[in-house]
Amino acid sequence: QVQLVESGGGLVQPGGSLRLSCAASGVVFRYSMMDWYRQAPGKERELVATISAGGASTTYVDSVKGRFTISRDNGKNTLYLQMNSLKPEDTGVYYCKISGTTYWGQGTQVTVAS
Repeated sequence: QVQLVESGGGLVQPGGSLRLSCAASGVVFRYSMMDWYRQAPGKERELVATISAGGASTTYVDSVKGRFTISRDNGKNTLYLQMNSLKPEDTGVYYCKISGTTYWGQGTQVTVAS
């Protein structure tokens, strides 16, 4: 039974920061490339960031480069997304996923508003 559980979302003002976490179980986490996605109301789900199994390689969508950092702690089976300088357009539900699969977490809401 594979489970991915996101946490850390909330309401934040523009320019603020949040750190999202994704706790994995039922999977050999250290062997899995991982993704963060987000979805705004009425829009398609968007790939935000990807990290290799060992954590050495990362990629980001252009709109978050320089502001977001994806990382992982394989000893804790946990994936992170540090989000700085947040903008209203970052608002949405954020999901973690095992790359190349349909294993998703339940999502955590991020709202950026004054």
